[in-house]
Amino acid sequence: MKKFLLVLSIITLLGILHSTLHKANAFNPGREGQSIEMKSAGQPGIMKSLTRGVIKFFNYTGFRNLTLGHFIMIVVGLLFIYLAIKYNYEPLLLIPIGTGIIIGNIPFITQSAGVTMGLWQPGDPGLQLGVYEPGSVLNYLYFGVLKGIYPPLIFLGIGAMTDFSALISNPRLMILGAAAQVGIFLTFLGALLLGFDYASAGAIGIIGGADGPTAIFLSSKLANGWFMQNGEMVYEQSRNLIGPIAIAAYSYMALVPVIQPPVMRLLTTRKQRMIKMKPPRAVSRNEKIMFPIIGLILTTLISPSALPLLGMLFFGNILKESGVTNRLAETARTSLIDIVTMVLGLTVGASTQADIFLTPRSLLIFLLGAISFILATAGGVVFAHIMNIFLPESKKINPLIGAAGVSAVPDSARVVQNMGLKEDPGNHLLMHAMAPNVAGVIGSAVAAGLLLGFLM
Repeated sequence: MKKFLLVLSIITLLGILHSTLHKANAFNPGREGQSIEMKSAGQPGIMKSLTRGVIKFFNYTGFRNLTLGHFIMIVVGLLFIYLAIKYNYEPLLLIPIGTGIIIGNIPFITQSAGVTMGLWQPGDPGLQLGVYEPGSVLNYLYFGVLKGIYPPLIFLGIGAMTDFSALISNPRLMILGAAAQVGIFLTFLGALLLGFDYASAGAIGIIGGADGPTAIFLSSKLANGWFMQNGEMVYEQSRNLIGPIAIAAYSYMALVPVIQPPVMRLLTTRKQRMIKMKPPRAVSRNEKIMFPIIGLILTTLISPSALPLLGMLFFGNILKESGVTNRLAETARTSLIDIVTMVLGLTVGASTQADIFLTPRSLLIFLLGAISFILATAGGVVFAHIMNIFLPESKKINPLIGAAGVSAVPDSARVVQNMGLKEDPGNHLLMHAMAPNVAGVIGSAVAAGLLLGFLM
């Protein structure tokens, strides 16, 4: 904590230094250059060149271009890293994203600003540093986000590490995974009421699924800045909502242990939280092999637009369960998913440049994302209560597992397990909760495909 406060103090001092220099007109290169040239008119030519060189060097530094927005976003990036390290909140996601936020908000002279300052001519490529600048390394890496390439690769890894046994043994729990998606559609309606267009509202609503890759995939299609105007496709940077939506989705995924428990306690009694369920039955190898094949065919026939996600999810599971492609399954669930997660997190974080991210629309997205996630959690729990009305006493389900219907695998299931153990140390709900949890992954992808099909 002391080190974190020290870093914040250093950044604050740099911000004060920037403000002081700004007030002193240190950031006006035109006037500054003229002033110094006048003062150094009688100096030897080498001193003039040296002075100009120092001024030019300062103009290229981040201190000269630092704004309050950059400062705020750097602090946000540090906060993400702090939460990941201190509280172990999704460190594999928050550390790459937090680092990306810092990288994306180190100020530099853009191509347009450089032309205005007279540092280079129109048409020059500029420094090519930012994630939105064509030709930069970050821009090439960001291409996988913009075109929705990374999410299917992550789904491949998820499929290769997911065991669908709990869902196969008790398929009725799939309904809870579907019920939790109610938050997506309610938030879609809320976004429309707040003035977002249909495509943007659809991309925002998917945050409720608590599935970062799905949120990125859908926003890359519906909220990437392009829209139809007078029969022509027009690009507007303010409509590029991939960064805010992705950050919101991953933030709420990391905060599952914080957000879900109060909602779960509010909607259940202690007696209901203590309900014990029968252990899931053993699932045969043939069932495990057939499930992803049948699931692939059925889900993609229902929602063809989700084929890139669902196809890769079930493909990864086929690699795992077939028993003859262990090398491929091992690569998908380890090296591949780790590499893609790092690049995805870094580039998504870098896309949150202050002038693009710190807008009223971004704040609304975060608010709607929180509401969406709460509604999704509540939807799963409430539907578990409804199911219990029609079930005999011996087959009633613990309503806590309904909260695992969101796609945050396996964190939601772990939250359910921990809450069950608090009420009764002998009540293990993890395997039961995994059924709606993996069903939520499928459900959110299907929902994304449906929204994509209707709104594209």
